Formats: sequence, structure tokens, C-alpha cells
Amino acid sequence: MRRPPRGDLPGHAADPATEARPGRGGRRRSAEHAMVPEAEFRSYHGQPILKRPVWHEPHMPLYLYLGGVSGASSTLAAAARATGRHRLALATRIIAALSGAAGSALLVAELGRPERFLNMLRVIKPTSPMSLGSWILALQGGLTAAAAGSAVTGLLPAAGDLAGAAAAVTGPLMATYTAVLVSDTAIPAWHEARRELPFLFAGSALAGAGALAMLTVPRPEAGPARAIATAGAAIELAAEHAITHRLGIVAEPYTTGSAGRLLRAARLLAAAGGALAPLAGRHRVLTAASALALTAGAICTRFAVLRAGRASAADPRYTVVPQRKRIYGTLEMP
Repeated sequence: MRRPPRGDLPGHAADPATEARPGRGGRRRSAEHAMVPEAEFRSYHGQPILKRPVWHEPHMPLYLYLGGVSGASSTLAAAARATGRHRLALATRIIAALSGAAGSALLVAELGRPERFLNMLRVIKPTSPMSLGSWILALQGGLTAAAAGSAVTGLLPAAGDLAGAAAAVTGPLMATYTAVLVSDTAIPAWHEARRELPFLFAGSALAGAGALAMLTVPRPEAGPARAIATAGAAIELAAEHAITHRLGIVAEPYTTGSAGRLLRAARLLAAAGGALAPLAGRHRVLTAASALALTAGAICTRFAVLRAGRASAADPRYTVVPQRKRIYGTLEMP
């Protein structure tokens, strides 16, 4: 770890022994050189500093993906209902309910027992992303189930529309709260990317929801689905680019190992799917190719984020080096 000269640290006067000063005959001592190379941080006694995330695969990455799809689909459903696109509204309400239910089942499987999730609903802590996220998930599940049930059975249409409108409010929160949840940890790859992860998750959710809607709605009525799929892919690519170029050394877990391979695959799939989406209305094969590419890209993104977090927690460099840079003022403070 490179340590700046003592005189460069705040509150310390310059060391006269290392300062250039006149010597005999007017010569200066500025040409002094260190006899050993300056130390660089390599290891914390060979041990990790942080405990690695214990989240399992495929439970948590798929939960993150399905939760995002549920949130984005509920918002798209409300927009479709308001503009008279009834087939799109029906399909997206069903997608929102099914993906939300599947995501909840995966979360319960990750927790081990259903009562553990219920215990999380006993209190509301406004300062806790985990507590607020639990309530957002519960509200989103109930609202999307009510909206889809009304749309499928035709019963209580006013109540179904009201539940659909409320789900459109909780939808964006559902699509992005998991990004806030992982960012509010000490895991370097997640915490340092706290500015970009909500946009990455939101873009991935829009792309995933648009992809599924494109597959289940007749092409003439799927225009809004294609539009949000393209926009979501663009947002996802922009956020991924920002993460890998802004974080400095902490971006390494996103570009190396299995996380790097998954993120590169996600980038290619999102770019291909997003480029095909505007053309998908012309042919069913293009629709299927675009939707499958966007879905695979969104899933790869969630796996990549989880594995990057694990890799950054396992290597103490990603914890110590950014902290020391902050101390020395060479990294912009948040």
C-alpha cells in the first residue's frame, strides 16, 4: 500500500529531513532516494476481512430477477390498462403475479422456513432496507395477485383496477429495492456501486418484463413492451459501463472470473436483444430471439452481481485499498 509522504497528510507539517534544503556549498538534498521500494498492500495476513455473502444459487439471483420482472410488469400493466390495450394489460398482470409468487417462493426457500419471512413483517424500520423490502414484497405480492385474479375471472373489476393501480406504485420499488439492499452492506463490489446498481436493476427489470410481454401478446399490441425492452436494455448497458469504469480497483470483480464472464455475456445479450426488439413486430422469430436474449441477459446480470460481491469480499484488497485512498483524499468522498 503506497503511503504518501507525512507532509502530505492533513495536520502534519512537512518533514524537514525529506525537504529540499540548502547544504554545504549551496547544494540541495532533494535527490535522496528510498533504498527499498514503497510497500503495496497485498494481503491481510492471508485472510479475508469480510464474511462472504451466504446467499445461494440459483435462489437469490433468480429471486432478484423475478422480483424485478414483477415490479416492471405491474407498472406496464397499469399503463396498458389506462391506454386501452386489454390483451397487454391481462398478460402483464398475470406475469407480475406469477413472477412475484415464484420470487417469494425462492426467497422462502433461501430463508429455510416460511415463518422467518413472516417474522420480518412484525415491525417496520424505515432505516432498514431489509425491513422495508419485506413489506414492499408482501404488498406487491398481494396487489398483483388481486389484480391478476380480477382480470382472469372478471370479478370485481373496479377492485382489480384499484389493485393494479396500487401495484404500479409499488412496482418500481419492487424492481429496485434489492439493489439498495445489497448496496447497504460492507461488500465492496456492491457498496461502491451503490449509485449505479439501482439503475442496473431497473434497466434489467424493464428488459425482462418487456421480453416476457413480447412473447405473450400479439405483435400488433406489443409495441409498448418492445419500447420498454429496448429502453431497459439501454439503461442496463449504461449502468454496467459506469460500474466497470468508475469503481477503479473495485471494478475488478465485475470483469474477472465467472462474474466477468457472466457480465460480458449479459452485455452481449442485452445489446442483441435490445437491437432486435424494435424489429420484433415484423416477424415472430425476431420476437422470440429478442425476448430470449433479453431474458437470458437479465438473468446473467443478477448472477454476475452476486458473484462479484462474493469475489470482492474474499479478497481484502477491495476492502483496504479504497479505504486508504479515501483517507489520503485520492478517492472522491461520497
